[in-house]
Amino acid sequence: MSEHEDEESFLGSSNSKEAAWHIRRHGRYRPPRDPRCRIVVGLVMILAFLLALSFWIIFPTRTGGFSLLEGSSCDTTDEGYQCDPTLSHSWGQYSPYYALNSEIPAKVPDGCKVTFVQLLSRHGARYPTLDKSRRYNDTISKIQSTIPQFSGPYAFLQRYVYGLGADDLTAFGQQEMFSSGIDFFSRYEVLSMKNMPFIRASGQDRVVKSAQKWMEGFQKTKIESGAANDTDYPYPITVISEEAGMNNTLNHGNCPVFEASETGVEAQEAFDATFLPAITARLSSALGPEAKLTDADTIALMDMCPFTVVAGSTFPSSNKASTTTKTPTSNDPKTNPFCALFSPTTWQDYSYHQTLQKHYAYGPGSPLGPTQGVGFVQELIARLTSTPIPYTSTTGSINRTLDSNPTTFPLDKALYADFSHDNDMTSIFAALSLFSHTPQLNLKEVMSTEEMGGYSASRTVPFAGRMVVEKLQCQNDDDEMVRVIVNGRVLPFESCGGDERGLCTIGAFLDSLEFARSGGRWDECFNANTEVKAQDRLTVARPAVDIETERR
Repeated sequence: MSEHEDEESFLGSSNSKEAAWHIRRHGRYRPPRDPRCRIVVGLVMILAFLLALSFWIIFPTRTGGFSLLEGSSCDTTDEGYQCDPTLSHSWGQYSPYYALNSEIPAKVPDGCKVTFVQLLSRHGARYPTLDKSRRYNDTISKIQSTIPQFSGPYAFLQRYVYGLGADDLTAFGQQEMFSSGIDFFSRYEVLSMKNMPFIRASGQDRVVKSAQKWMEGFQKTKIESGAANDTDYPYPITVISEEAGMNNTLNHGNCPVFEASETGVEAQEAFDATFLPAITARLSSALGPEAKLTDADTIALMDMCPFTVVAGSTFPSSNKASTTTKTPTSNDPKTNPFCALFSPTTWQDYSYHQTLQKHYAYGPGSPLGPTQGVGFVQELIARLTSTPIPYTSTTGSINRTLDSNPTTFPLDKALYADFSHDNDMTSIFAALSLFSHTPQLNLKEVMSTEEMGGYSASRTVPFAGRMVVEKLQCQNDDDEMVRVIVNGRVLPFESCGGDERGLCTIGAFLDSLEFARSGGRWDECFNANTEVKAQDRLTVARPAVDIETERR
């Protein structure tokens, strides 16, 4: 069964469940006395029950929906995907959401209450983008057309048929977002019972659907928690277009110099030269030189591991005598045949390969990467302070039409939820100086998480990854306080002098955002002759930087 068929089965079971509900709801119905009619009705009821039961068996609940591993306790609403973490947490931005260990307790500090929450979330797990899906299919086709016989760990390729879709959320990705909504409500129940979240989404279909699934999880939990009714549901979603030329703080695209930059690609290529050739040579030796594998093919085969896991793919049995055509445990990373082709050390290299691209293309390693996030930071400041954005020539990606309208950009809400992409979130984190102590990353050797100051692609922007900005009122503090939580980890907040609770005064927090408040380097977006020195990359995202000094 292909991934598309999996989703059709999932949706079909859901419809059957609704049919069963309809029968139970109208149980007063009395069939005709004709015995044949009674038999038909009885068979329909039995069929509906069996379909509903099969739905529950096939898709055991984390919260009533899809789970990658049947009956698994390693995939939960609060902790996320903890299945085989050495492997699944090494997939960079393709890792499913997982909660990080937090050195600072994530619970609300004693004596404090949360008065404001801003959520920024990536969309849930998806199929590969269209371009990459075609590339992966081409890689599989090339190998299968040149190798007559496969054996050992490659035997599954003999009958494997590429079946991944493109761009859309997978069933698992939808459940990730549903669970995220549940988790958000559970954490902020007091505010959530009294307030409707204001929701925005960047215009791509998977982002909008992610917002919708998050909303469903949030509202379901609200009703289960005792809300008598929720007349505002479904909550409105402000969708910001991703069409070319549209200002959108949740999707980059209007900074020509940045869009033409190759810093991320260059960084990856430099590191890839240190580890990929040996792996490509090993694969070629095992498969046969006629496969003519390239390093790009090797990366494609590695990408197939996370994508087939989050898609819930199944694989043909490599045993010709077997009557089973599918591998029953294919959703387990430990038994996924693509994952098994590479060693734990190689997966660590792969994780670093992905981290380098985010850091040097969209983060502090990019001359203009952090600038792509300043528009959202200016919006965050406006929301935190209930103050309209002071529009200037440096407000960059802000959509003034939307943000000057209180309907599409209100400033009086307690709960905000925005949905975006991994690249844009990386730029926003840089503009906020969340990882201000992360050094420039080594292009020759893998750096540890500690050496990177807690930063990596999988730790910051996995599928359904999220940042939460809390504003708190604490008994022993005269000022309002702010803290930031990324994927369950309370950040130390060095950029504004955070205390042992991870709290900064709101004044210190706003002072630390001078780079974003000044518009970053937006004026350089349209200067084709812009030259950025290496040392600029080291300081571009640090807090309270004097912009004119930095440009020199």
